[in-house]
Amino acid sequence: MLLAIDAGNTNIVLGIYQENTLVSHWRVSTDRLRTADEYGIMLRNLFDCHGHTFSDISAVAISSVVPPLMAALEDMSQNYFQITPLVIGPGVRTGMPIKFDNPKEIGADRIVNAVAAYEKYGGPLIIVDFGTATTFDVVTKQGVYIGGAIAPGIGISTEALFVRAAKLPRVELIKPNSVITKNTVNGIQAGIIFGFVGQVDGIVNRMKKELGEDAFVVATGGLAELIQSESETIQKVDPWLTLEGLRIIYLRNVSPGK
Repeated sequence: MLLAIDAGNTNIVLGIYQENTLVSHWRVSTDRLRTADEYGIMLRNLFDCHGHTFSDISAVAISSVVPPLMAALEDMSQNYFQITPLVIGPGVRTGMPIKFDNPKEIGADRIVNAVAAYEKYGGPLIIVDFGTATTFDVVTKQGVYIGGAIAPGIGISTEALFVRAAKLPRVELIKPNSVITKNTVNGIQAGIIFGFVGQVDGIVNRMKKELGEDAFVVATGGLAELIQSESETIQKVDPWLTLEGLRIIYLRNVSPGK
C-alpha cells in the first residue's frame, strides 16, 4: 500500500492507496511544531480507527509547501515505516513538461494537481485549488504546464476581515438565500461566497481568453464544492486530486512508462 501525504499551510491531507484505489483518507490541521514522533503517534491512531497497520505500508510519497515540516515527515517515514519517502521536488519524474521562469518556485502541490488532472481529464484544463491560497493552474492540450495565478485564500481573507473589523462577527461559511441580505451575518456570507465565486469565474474566463480556446475546469480543496455550486465555470470537483497525483508520480518514478 502507498501512503500519500500532502502537507499544506493549513491542512495535511493523507491517503492510503491499495493499488489504484484510495481506501482511506484523512484531513488534519498542519502544525509546524509537531515532531516526527508526534506525527507517528497521530498516524497510529488514524490507522487503528480504520483497521490499518504500519506493516501494510510499502511506500510513502510526500508533497509539501511547508519546508519546516519536511524533516519531521521524512523522519516519521523512516522511523515508523522504515521507508525512504519519495518527496516531490527537483529530480523527481513527473511526466509533465513545465514552462515557467523558475520551475523551483512552483509549489509541489500545484504540479501534483496538474499531473493528476491531465491524467484524468486531458487538456487543455484549468485547475482551481481552494487552499490557504487559491491557486489557478493551466495545462495545455499537449500536457504542458504553462503557469497560473495565485490569490489570497478564502480562510485567510475572511480571518483578516474579522480581525480588522471589530464589530463584525465570525460566521459559518454557508451560502445565503440572496445577495441582497437583511442582516449582518447573511451580508458577510453573501460577500464572501459570491465574492469568491466572482473572483474564480473572472480569472478562469480571462485564462480561457488568453489560451484562445475553451478549457475543462476542475476544482479541489476544502471549499471547492461550496464555490462550485454557484460558479459558472467550474465543471468538476475532485476533492482528492492531490493524493491521486502523488500516486501517479510515485508510479512514474518506480515503474517508468506507467
